[in-house]
Amino acid sequence: MGIQGTEVAKESSDIVILDDNFASVVTVLKWGRCVYTNIQKFIQFQLTVNVAALVINFVAAISTGEVPLTAVQLLWVNLIMDTLGALALATEKPTKELMKKPPVGRTEPLITNIMWRNLLAQAFYQVAVLLILQFKGESIFSVTEAVNDTLIFNIFVLCQVFNEFNARKLEKKNVFKGIHKNKLFLGIVGMTVVLQVLMVEFLKRFAGTERLNWEQWGACIAMVAVSWPIGWIVKCIPVPERPVFSYLKWKKRI
Repeated sequence: MGIQGTEVAKESSDIVILDDNFASVVTVLKWGRCVYTNIQKFIQFQLTVNVAALVINFVAAISTGEVPLTAVQLLWVNLIMDTLGALALATEKPTKELMKKPPVGRTEPLITNIMWRNLLAQAFYQVAVLLILQFKGESIFSVTEAVNDTLIFNIFVLCQVFNEFNARKLEKKNVFKGIHKNKLFLGIVGMTVVLQVLMVEFLKRFAGTERLNWEQWGACIAMVAVSWPIGWIVKCIPVPERPVFSYLKWKKRI
């Protein structure tokens, strides 16, 4: 207790209740679990971007000798992933559902099997779509190489924007539940979309992009919107409780 407790008790305690009210323990636990869950959401979102960007540039560099995403474009993606993505996902407020979950042990991994399932599914879809555009995009859309590279960049960024909604809920299928309460999340997503439009349509020399017509924008949105039903379907797949990497550990011989 922060008021009636002795100094010795305070120094040896992990948590000190400042107002001497046991009801504050519930608030502390709720916010602690909320912070832990928000960190997991951001890690899942960040790993999805990293895996997709790494595979796309690696395969393109080996096969064609060129990368579809320029340095400026990768910097913009990193801004979405690190700064705006962290603000959007770390501002989720605690819910009553958090108190229904069992406590997390100290030895349990931060990246759970559920997170691996979600991020690998989204990363696989992004890689598949962007590699198809990398090798067949010019013939599919009948566009030049510069426009095709812009389509790849635009779809990759919009995939991350749509995937932010999937990252809001690690286990729940309805990723839009309670989204109207987080105005900061909606504001960040809206600002990201506006900045992306400016990058593609008006900052040609800076971003190395070409202007897209309405049909091309519609095709981009249609392809990235598939990530929502993929996220819903993937969450129907059960995962084992035992951590994946625990199977790789060698058993000690006695």
